Amino acid sequence: PQQLFRLRLQPFCNCLTPFTAYILAKTIQMADDEGKIIKQEEDYTEQVDAALPTATSLREDGKLNEAVDGLLPLEKKARIAADVKSTSRILVHIVTMCFEAQAWDTMAEYIVIFMKRRGQLKKAISDMIAKACEYLEQAPDKETTLKMIETLRVVTAGKIHVELERARLTMKLAKMKEEEGKITEAAEVLQELQVETYGSMEKQEKVEFILEQMRLCLAKQDWIRAGIISKKISVKFFEGEDTAELKLKYYHQMLELAQHDERYLDMSRYHRAIFDTPSVQEDPVQWRPALQNAVFFLVLAPFDSEQSDLLPRVMEEAKLEELPETKAVLDAFQSKEIVPWQQFEAQHGEVLQATGIFAHQSSEMGKKLWEALKSRVIEHNIRILAQYYERISTGRMAELLNLEEADAERYLSTLVSNGTITAKIDRPSKVVVFQPKKRAVDILNQWTESLSGLMTHVDKATHLMNKERMVHQA
Repeated sequence: PQQLFRLRLQPFCNCLTPFTAYILAKTIQMADDEGKIIKQEEDYTEQVDAALPTATSLREDGKLNEAVDGLLPLEKKARIAADVKSTSRILVHIVTMCFEAQAWDTMAEYIVIFMKRRGQLKKAISDMIAKACEYLEQAPDKETTLKMIETLRVVTAGKIHVELERARLTMKLAKMKEEEGKITEAAEVLQELQVETYGSMEKQEKVEFILEQMRLCLAKQDWIRAGIISKKISVKFFEGEDTAELKLKYYHQMLELAQHDERYLDMSRYHRAIFDTPSVQEDPVQWRPALQNAVFFLVLAPFDSEQSDLLPRVMEEAKLEELPETKAVLDAFQSKEIVPWQQFEAQHGEVLQATGIFAHQSSEMGKKLWEALKSRVIEHNIRILAQYYERISTGRMAELLNLEEADAERYLSTLVSNGTITAKIDRPSKVVVFQPKKRAVDILNQWTESLSGLMTHVDKATHLMNKERMVHQA
């Protein structure tokens, strides 16, 4: 509002005398955050210039209270007269004197008093809080720091003009609690703030703040809240410059969240996003595992339209040629041939177990991923069978899959339940029918098409016979 008001008055100001233009500019400068114009009634700059050195001398003599008391009447006059600059200088000087005297309790007391003053100017408050936060970094001990942080957080609660300082104080408090091992308390403190609504905070700082909220939620295993917080970050932000570090941090946290929910397709996309980062592309030590993990989690993902669409697109990656073992695994899932699990394990098991994903098969997660891989190989083989067979006996299907009949039927039932394939099992006959049951309308349409084709052939044969007869008659 201030800028817009200033632009609209610019042509008018050119017609004013220098003194009038100066007064108008000072009036505009007094505009508060809501766009309301505050008119300065009197200028106390000279009185403040004279009072501050006197207060400093008293403070150096050890008379801090007398120094502050001498400034309070002048602060009141400047505040009532809406002299923002003078009021701000007085408040900042009082905080500075308390810091120089190491009177932290006195500083906290006067900050609370000034925040409660009637008609206190927002700019003066902002300057005072900013200076207090600056001195907070030099607090003598942890107890004093915690006390000052709590005081500043209480007095700035609900005040938009100091929301940035309060957010930074909250971040500092959360880190201190985390250092004490209080992960839950640190996460709860940090989650109080919705920084995505802060207009005074830069976008990059917002992302850093939200990533810290995510990290603490993951640390205390609050997976649901971590997922909600992650949606506050738009991935378009990482397309800008100097965002590579934040991008990698974001996707590593998303990988941890997706791994807990066993969303392997999402994990593949996250690894691919890490792989596509320019800084990662320049370092083979980083891009090789990123590309490998993108491929392996892609084949671990259950078959659907999105997974089948990503497979050929990943195959087009040029750097995959430098990882022949990884490319061979991808080729196995792209082929239209049956690859029994025992054969697949013999060909690729050693390479897969050497990677970070399947390296720890003794752990619960390693066993779960290995079983998921086995299921995907068998499901791939069943999909290939469905493409080549309309009917097949359960014994023959189990033989082709190199499984027991019960296991083959279990995997088949899973695919049917997921809607991946259409099949029915005739248990008395022990026959699997991969063709869906046709509706009456479909049967009628097929009969109509067949009849139309038959009549077309009859018409063609009649035409040829008539042509031949005419040739002989001639």
